[in-house]
Amino acid sequence: MPVYEFECTNGHISEKLVAMGTKYAQCTKCKRKARKILSTCSFELKGGGWYADGYSSTKSKSTSKSD
Repeated sequence: MPVYEFECTNGHISEKLVAMGTKYAQCTKCKRKARKILSTCSFELKGGGWYADGYSSTKSKSTSKSD
């Protein structure tokens, strides 16, 4: 089960481990109904690695032909 963020009508944001189809949960601070919100992702690919080595859409043009 993934962790999602929920926001209540008072503006409290909390995280909960719930099933994927869950749309509402109870606020941990005020016990009101809280709805699932879209949160920012902190995952970021930097530098070389598997993406730059074999999965990027552009290939290096170091082997160009000369006439």
